[in-house]
Amino acid sequence: MQSLVSAGNADGRDWGNARRITSGLDNARTSMTLAVLELRAGIKISGRDVYVATVGGMKITEPSADLAVALSVASAAKGLALPADLVAIGEVGLAGEIRKVTGVTQRVQEAARLGFKRAIVPMGSDLKIAGMEILEAARLEQAITKLKIN
Repeated sequence: MQSLVSAGNADGRDWGNARRITSGLDNARTSMTLAVLELRAGIKISGRDVYVATVGGMKITEPSADLAVALSVASAAKGLALPADLVAIGEVGLAGEIRKVTGVTQRVQEAARLGFKRAIVPMGSDLKIAGMEILEAARLEQAITKLKIN
């Protein structure tokens, strides 16, 4: 997942017309996640152009990518890089809660096999995977705080 957040008024457009561009993701779901990111986690992106893309042409339509989208945009908005060895798995609800998704254990095990060293997952996932630092968060703002994005 990769994101870019830029000043939305550079070409003289009204602040209310910021662009939301996605590639490889569901645009409506991404827009919802961006609204939650601003309203529940305090990451200011209104009036700014936001571009979010998957890498390598991958198409992702499932809610388990919500947390990765939110964290990617939050880090881009703050000008901070997320650790390259981090995987984020979880659905983000409208109230900012991070919900469990099916197969989180298998997903994190596969991430570990692919070389990832850290995972942030929904609270209560209770994962113990050799070689992985597992962080749990119940809410989006907690995930942002644990990753020192704020």
